[in-house]
Amino acid sequence: MSSTGARATEVAEIAVIGAGIIGTSCALRLAEEGHAVTLIAPAEAPHAASTGNAGTIAEYAVEPIGTPAVLRDLPRLLFDAESPLAIHRPSALRLVPWLARFALQSLPGPARRNARALVPLLTGAGAAWQALAARLGASDLLRPTGAAYVYETARELDAARRQMAARRALGATVEILGADEIAGLEPGLPAGRFAGAARFPGTLALRDPGAMLERMQKLAARLGVGRLEARVTGLARERSGWRLGLDNGTGLRSERLVLAAGAWSRDLARMLGSCIPLDTERGYHVEYDLDAGAMPVARPICPVRQGFYLVPMAGRLRAAGTVELGGRDALPSTRRWARIEAGVRDLFPDLPAPARRWMGLRPLLPDSLPVIGPAPRAPDAVFAFGHGHLGLTLAPRTAAIVADLVAGRRAGIELAPYRAGRFRP
Repeated sequence: MSSTGARATEVAEIAVIGAGIIGTSCALRLAEEGHAVTLIAPAEAPHAASTGNAGTIAEYAVEPIGTPAVLRDLPRLLFDAESPLAIHRPSALRLVPWLARFALQSLPGPARRNARALVPLLTGAGAAWQALAARLGASDLLRPTGAAYVYETARELDAARRQMAARRALGATVEILGADEIAGLEPGLPAGRFAGAARFPGTLALRDPGAMLERMQKLAARLGVGRLEARVTGLARERSGWRLGLDNGTGLRSERLVLAAGAWSRDLARMLGSCIPLDTERGYHVEYDLDAGAMPVARPICPVRQGFYLVPMAGRLRAAGTVELGGRDALPSTRRWARIEAGVRDLFPDLPAPARRWMGLRPLLPDSLPVIGPAPRAPDAVFAFGHGHLGLTLAPRTAAIVADLVAGRRAGIELAPYRAGRFRP
């Protein structure tokens, strides 16, 4: 473990490193249970991926990113600049070990195991969000609109029937709709364009992920959660807890740690003796300012061939998606934005010019499963990171597990699939 030379200026019972949706959820839940909590994160990027997402509580997302179908198509997907799944070219060589792990996890056996491991985390995610929103007084930000994948050809729809049967077997609720049914459900889609859809009824969508996070932060502050705007540069064991060095020249002492720093968690986990193959997935979105009456879709819609979601939000339509692996510290790729804009314009040529563009970082592991549980070499530190696309969906569920671990309670699910020690060096 690294040492720090910083002078400790504050003391906390629990230090939560990371103030995104996972870290804030954990801090809030711990404060609700009576703990004294301090959140630590730099001020320049307080939200990162937590507010730029598709705003969908995706209980149906029981399929990992790595599957045999993705593995068969991986070379084309990664090196075609127009693909929904691409690689950040300057990062390609550094990503080879991660991609090798990803390929192994995409084989039939590991992919089935990873899907089964996602199920207990996802089960009840919607109910957990409804309960959290009620405590926040934010139920107005959740809408049970459902969501849908839409397919352009009968062949794509037939393939979707088989894929969705596998999701049903894992407990997902999904309906297959024909062309007339999806046209009736979403009359704003181009007439005759889609052969059908896979609909996920009852799926919750957020009207504004940023507003939800702000309400969480406000309640946390009212419950006494402190906030240090700094980056953690060192972690050192002390006789009765931890000493954290911060890049502002100060420090913090805490009895326990929760590491929930998203895409920045790998280096901090290494300070605690854990080598975890965490890398970055760069997500992009483009937004169009629209009145509610001009919104072309009523719920989150994924045109599967395009590889992004169209999401109606408060005062705007968000087109969010595509995956770019690697490049945590690199500038955004304008090509990814251009690809999304071209896809949106193909569907809705009369939309106004984009009002804003965004790129954020998701922490991704080769098996598409988060790391949740005690740090192997530091049992008074808890890991809660690596959620990939599911950070928003799983935030309240993860917070409940972290609170159980801190309190010494048995978690409601078996945590072995998410343990930090599952990765070999």
